[in-house]
Amino acid sequence: MLKLPVYQIIVHPMDLSEEDPMNQLQRNFFNLITNIQRGNHMLDYKRNPIPIILILYAICFAFRTIEYFIFRTDQSMFGEAFIHKLAGILLLGISIPLFRYSWTEVGFSPEKVFRTILLGALLGAVVFTVGYGIEILIQSSTGDFSGLKFYVTSYSVLGNRGMQSSILFIMICIAGNLINVIMEEGVFRGLFVRLAEEKHSFPAVCILSSVLFGVWHIMQPLRNVIDGSQSMAGAFITGLILVITSTLLGIQYCMLYKLTGSLWAGMAAHFVNNTTANLLHVVTSSGVDELLTVRITIAQTLSFLIVLFFYITRNRKE
Repeated sequence: MLKLPVYQIIVHPMDLSEEDPMNQLQRNFFNLITNIQRGNHMLDYKRNPIPIILILYAICFAFRTIEYFIFRTDQSMFGEAFIHKLAGILLLGISIPLFRYSWTEVGFSPEKVFRTILLGALLGAVVFTVGYGIEILIQSSTGDFSGLKFYVTSYSVLGNRGMQSSILFIMICIAGNLINVIMEEGVFRGLFVRLAEEKHSFPAVCILSSVLFGVWHIMQPLRNVIDGSQSMAGAFITGLILVITSTLLGIQYCMLYKLTGSLWAGMAAHFVNNTTANLLHVVTSSGVDELLTVRITIAQTLSFLIVLFFYITRNRKE
């Protein structure tokens, strides 16, 4: 009988101290991957990284599902589903040494950190200034615009929820969004891109990572259907829009990663995107943030086109 070769991630358990809890987690994770590999030679991450990426994604998605449907922290005073993202950061911290990468190799470069963060934040600030400006013009043209208000809400596909203005809630909002961008950029644009580039070209890697990022955002409409707060048809349309827009957002952040050589710009732009939606609100005579989707669509479309322009321009020069 023909015996297929068995490939294993080249990590030696003896290198991991049994006394360190983090190393013990790495050992357990290594054992999980090795046991799976014994029955499947496809899990050599350098020759075929996709199965490993899908396993890591499934673990993150499982934590996300548990938090959205059981803990529901985004519907609590925290206003953010942060537990599964902390789990994702932990998984990232285990995976990087497990796959023999450095933090720099997955995008956390120590070079030009402040400059790159400033670049991403500036990009986010400019496009959202345009987005808010157009929204205000539209509302003003009908005589509905009342002003801008600064307070904390949690984002929902059915509209922003909550209304808190204390320093405590502002700090919780900022902390939650920091955790969010570290996890999502570190896993989707950092680890997944680095793993997939072992075998595949960057355009293919960018599409894979971004589609996974798009599917990542179906949780809210799915929960809305189960809770009875949204119809099946409405949730399907909302989910489809979220998947498409989040996929495009993922492509944008992948291009930023390649343009700058690190994750910092994408993290800053991502942070501005989320935090602005949580904190700065357009008030009209009939409600608040009624054109929130329009504002975000304008800002992100403009941001995507700017990043795409610079990405294409640089590639042509090279």
